[in-house]
Amino acid sequence: MERRQIAILGSTGSIGTQALEVIREHSDLYEVYCLTANNRVDQLAEQARRFNPAAVVIANEAHYGRLCRLLGDRPDIKVYAGAKALDEIVEAGPIDMVLTAMVGFAGLSPTIHAIKARKTICLANKETLVVAGELVLNLASRYHVPILPVDSEHSAIFQSIVGEGDNAIEKILLTASGGPFRNLDAEQLAGVTRADALRHPTWNMGAKITIDSATMMNKGFEVIEAKWLFGVDADKIEVLVHPQSIVHSAVQFADGAVKAQLGVPDMRLPIQYALSFPCRLNLSGARLDLFAQPLEFFRPDLEKFRCLALAFEAIGKGGNMPCIVNAANEVVNRAFLEDRCGFQQMSDIIAQTMQAVPFDSAPDYGTYVATDREARQKARELLGR
Repeated sequence: MERRQIAILGSTGSIGTQALEVIREHSDLYEVYCLTANNRVDQLAEQARRFNPAAVVIANEAHYGRLCRLLGDRPDIKVYAGAKALDEIVEAGPIDMVLTAMVGFAGLSPTIHAIKARKTICLANKETLVVAGELVLNLASRYHVPILPVDSEHSAIFQSIVGEGDNAIEKILLTASGGPFRNLDAEQLAGVTRADALRHPTWNMGAKITIDSATMMNKGFEVIEAKWLFGVDADKIEVLVHPQSIVHSAVQFADGAVKAQLGVPDMRLPIQYALSFPCRLNLSGARLDLFAQPLEFFRPDLEKFRCLALAFEAIGKGGNMPCIVNAANEVVNRAFLEDRCGFQQMSDIIAQTMQAVPFDSAPDYGTYVATDREARQKARELLGR
């Protein structure tokens, strides 16, 4: 493998920091060209000193001055700020791969710019395909850009179909840990707190994704993402609650054979696989011990975890409906983290927003931007009631 130049969008988050661990372990194969963050300016500056990128971008322009001061003695590292800078930096000539580890709708625009610049996409920002899957996949096809999944579940599906050629997928078995509230009833769910929801039983993730895992909206988004990544209708995607998080997902083929990818819960593996595909590199860390625990599988409770049901409803509707759901979810997720919204209230507000925002069956990029803005505003209004 030739040494590849990597841009990491969201380098201070959970995926970004683990990607830097992978790059450090294989510094002969990868070099950081650019690092970006939204608000964690001190951490971004520390990463820049350690990995010596050509450039850093802080999306929140209010932190630009501080970032410049923190890196004032490093004129070799260019410092930029703002959403436009994110769009422009991914187009830089030396970049080979862009790891999109930003969280939320904000990841859509720089991903589109990276695709148009013909950069390989290592996709960890699931909202990009949730919001605008058809648009993004069409662009990737037009510009002949591979999109390599980083989510552990989608990486597992991808690893399971490598070598299968044109063999049709009969069913995707998408696993979910069930989050911290798998065994709670509706009455108990009414009283859960932010601290409760942030205690994920198997994965160490950022706050937003951890809350989405607790509501199972994260799994709903992954169903939408799988539909676009693998060209499979939603009715051929089955969610299985698998508390041990050992089977990361599986694929069933026409002959009934099921192929799965198993491993310990370690996000470095799917990150590294996306960066190194089709090669497999050594990865330090724990190895799977199949004697250590049983493997269990359960059907998800769509009444208790209504967010998952709403995601399936959005898939069925199509158009800009997943965009509406994502925008409302980002608003209520933040509100819950700030103690302004109850756990069960989140799904109520998302459902009401789905009813209130105009539906468009054939959206373009401008429609997605307008829909996102309107859905956020509606969700905020509903929170204020």
